[in-house]
Amino acid sequence: MKESIKNANMNPPAMLSLGVFIALVAIVHVFYQGVLRPSAESVILAQGSGATTNLWVIFKDFEQQACVTIGLFCMFLIGYKYQRIVFKEEPLFALDYLANSDTEAFDVEQSLSELEASAYSSNSSMQTWINCLRRYKNTRNVQHAADAISESVEALAAQLESGNGMIRYFIWAIPSIGFIGTVRGIGSALAKAEEAVAGDISGMVDKLGVAFNSTLVSLIISIILMYVLYVLNNRQDQMVLATRMNCETNLLTRLHQ
Repeated sequence: MKESIKNANMNPPAMLSLGVFIALVAIVHVFYQGVLRPSAESVILAQGSGATTNLWVIFKDFEQQACVTIGLFCMFLIGYKYQRIVFKEEPLFALDYLANSDTEAFDVEQSLSELEASAYSSNSSMQTWINCLRRYKNTRNVQHAADAISESVEALAAQLESGNGMIRYFIWAIPSIGFIGTVRGIGSALAKAEEAVAGDISGMVDKLGVAFNSTLVSLIISIILMYVLYVLNNRQDQMVLATRMNCETNLLTRLHQ
């Protein structure tokens, strides 16, 4: 049962997720320290206050670094789920798992044993078949078997939704990190108020840039991730519908005979 839930969630293994996250933190940090921040400092020295629209300058602060790192990790999670659906799950949706069985003398127990022993028994589509046959084996009632299909499909949809919980949390957290940068930037800018009154506004402009750039970057990343998550959710919904149709078309017709 635990393996079935894990399969339906389609989340990567915990150790793989942790390894990828640590690797992304290291790679992004090295890129920021070795390339982005030195480039931003060079632009600021060369252009002064006019450098606020430069991409290096917009992305140079720690909040943007955190948002980029988390955004890349979300893309990994979404990409892992998407490729699993496309390459491992979808090819099995339209299969008739009992195509070689005798439709005129359908043996429920034998068919159930074959499915449970299959190498694809943890696949969500085949799990729905197995649940349906188990219910029919116990009740000998086709309607009860059909109810088992509905229950399995609803459980699959709920598991897919819960499996996206971490992605949704990170998408929510990214704008929050941006707002933290906004508060930090505005607070730092207020600390430069005396210098601005004295005529030196460069310090205040720099800190206000931190405030606005962190929010800008975080919102753009969040918008992109929300669209990618929408694409994933749409593919997951198609998977749920295909699972139901496959079971009803190829299995219930045998039980009605």
